[in-house]
Amino acid sequence: MTTTSRRDRRGDTPPPRTGSSEIEVLRGFLDYLRASIAAKVDGAPEPLVRTAGVPSGTNLLGLLNHLTLVERATFLGAEVTGWRATFRAAPTDSVADVVARYRETVERANEVLDGCTDLAAPVPRPRPGRPAPSVRWALAHMIEETGRHAGHADILRELVDGSTGR
Repeated sequence: MTTTSRRDRRGDTPPPRTGSSEIEVLRGFLDYLRASIAAKVDGAPEPLVRTAGVPSGTNLLGLLNHLTLVERATFLGAEVTGWRATFRAAPTDSVADVVARYRETVERANEVLDGCTDLAAPVPRPRPGRPAPSVRWALAHMIEETGRHAGHADILRELVDGSTGR
């Protein structure tokens, strides 16, 4: 059995301590997962960051690109077609480009969420006529989606350069 020395590991960040309201807990955990996956991609070396680590073709940069588009669709009302293609970043996109785009999208999504006090209300949509999920559903979905792909990113990053931790 191989062990990783402490200096080869990124430190684990414990789950967040949040307020006691449902919205504070949901947003706290979502932001925790968002920061975790962005950190997994940030600083990953080219071209390994876009190299498939598993037979499905999944790669670190593609995961973050996908989550950017899920955030846009869920909280900003963006129309996304061809979901499979979202798992690939453009060849001209650098790691810094994709990470910055994700962080900017999260910031915009949080601005929308800052105006939401009723978890049962629909997420505000910039384009009327399209049904929107409740804020509660959208937050739960993004926690699930981001957590799932953060787990994938943990494994892929370790395969790329041995980096572990949250």
